[in-house]
Amino acid sequence: MTSAAHHQPRASFDVWGPWALLAAGVVAAAISARAVGMDRLGMVVCAVLVPTAVVLQLCWGRVRRRRPEPSRAGVCLYALRWALAFLLTWANPFFAFYAVTGYYTAPRELPRRLVLPGLFLTAVTMSGSEVGGWPPHGLLLWVGFVLVLAVNMGMVTVFTRYSQQEQARSLVQADTIAELERTNTALQQALDENAALHAQLLLQAREAGVADERRRLAAEIHDTIAQGLTGIIAQLQVVANATDLDTARTHLERASALARHSLGEARRSVHNLAPVALAADGLPEALKKTVAEWSGRTGVRAEFTVTGTAEQLHDEVSATLLRIAQEALSNAARHARASRVGVTLSFMGDEVTLDVRDDGTGFDPAAVPARTRAGGFGLDGMRARAERIAGSLTVESEPGHGTAVSARVPLVRDDR
Repeated sequence: MTSAAHHQPRASFDVWGPWALLAAGVVAAAISARAVGMDRLGMVVCAVLVPTAVVLQLCWGRVRRRRPEPSRAGVCLYALRWALAFLLTWANPFFAFYAVTGYYTAPRELPRRLVLPGLFLTAVTMSGSEVGGWPPHGLLLWVGFVLVLAVNMGMVTVFTRYSQQEQARSLVQADTIAELERTNTALQQALDENAALHAQLLLQAREAGVADERRRLAAEIHDTIAQGLTGIIAQLQVVANATDLDTARTHLERASALARHSLGEARRSVHNLAPVALAADGLPEALKKTVAEWSGRTGVRAEFTVTGTAEQLHDEVSATLLRIAQEALSNAARHARASRVGVTLSFMGDEVTLDVRDDGTGFDPAAVPARTRAGGFGLDGMRARAERIAGSLTVESEPGHGTAVSARVPLVRDDR
C-alpha cells in the first residue's frame, strides 16, 4: 500500500470529520437536554454557538486550503474552536463529541511547541464532560476531574509521542525511497551510457578490424605469396640459363612446387579474409569445423571442447574469437611441430574464454616481439584483436613444453 493510500482516508476525515462530530454533538445534546437538566439559558447558548461553530469550520476550510502548514491563523482558529467546544460542553456534556476534534487536529494544525498545550486544553474540556459536566459540583467531583485529566494527559502524551515516532519513521522511509529512486535513476543512466559506449566500442572494433585485415593481408602476401613468386622467378631464371636438360627439369620442378605452395597460401589468405564460417553457424560450430579442417590439413590431432552454456554472441565477438583461433592454429602449424592441439571455448557468466594449447616445441615469450615483426600478424595481432573489444590475451610457453594461448573477452549477446 502506498503512502498516498494511507493519507487519503486521513485527508477525507480532516475535511468531513469536524462536521460529523459537530452533528453528533448536536443530536446527542438535543436528545439528552432534559436528562442533563439544560435550562433556557443553555439552549440559547447552544442556539448561538452551534451556528458560530459552523461558520468557524467554513473559515477553517478556507485557511487550510490556502496554507496547509501550521500558521498563526490556524492557531487562532484552533483556540476559537476550543473555546466554542468548552462553552458548548458546559451547556451540555454531550457536546464532547465536538470537543474531541482538538485531539486529532492539534498535531497538524499547531506548531510543534504548541501541540501539548493545545492537547491539554482539549483534555480539560473532555475531562469536565467525563465527570458530569462543567463545573464539577463538590470536592469529590473536583478530585475526579483532576484524576481523569491526569489519565487523559497521560494517554495523550503516549499517543502523541507514538505519533511523532511514526511520523519520523515515515519521513525516514520517504527519504530512503527518494534516495533509492535517485540511485535507480542514476544506475539506469549509467547502464544506458554503458550500452551506448559498448555499441561505440564494437563499432570502433569493426572499423579497426577492417584496417587490421588489410595489414594482415598485406603481411600474408609479403610473407607467403610474394616470397613464393620471387622463388619461382629465381628458379625460372636458372632454367633459362641452364645448359643441360636435367638441371632445367630440376629447377622447373622446384618452380612448380613453389607455385602450388603459393596457390595454397593464396587460398588460405582469401579464406581467412572474412569469417565465412560464421555466415551459417554460431561460434561453437564454426570453431569445431575450423579445428577439424585444420587437423585434416596438417595431420595433427586436434580436439575442440565447449564448456558452460553456449549463447548466441554478438557478431564482432564471434569474429574476434574465430580469428584468434585461426591465427593460433596457424602459428601452431608453422612453428610448434606439435603432435596434439586442444581448443576450448568456455562460457563463464559474463565472460567468454578461448584456450588453444599444443604440446609442441614452445618458445620464450620474451622473444615474441622479434618473432612477431619477422613473422607477420602473430601474437601481437591476436592481443590487439582481444583488446579492441575490451578483452585480453595471455600466452604461456616454455621451450620444449608447448604453448597455451588464452583469450578472455566480455560476453556480449546478439540482441537481434
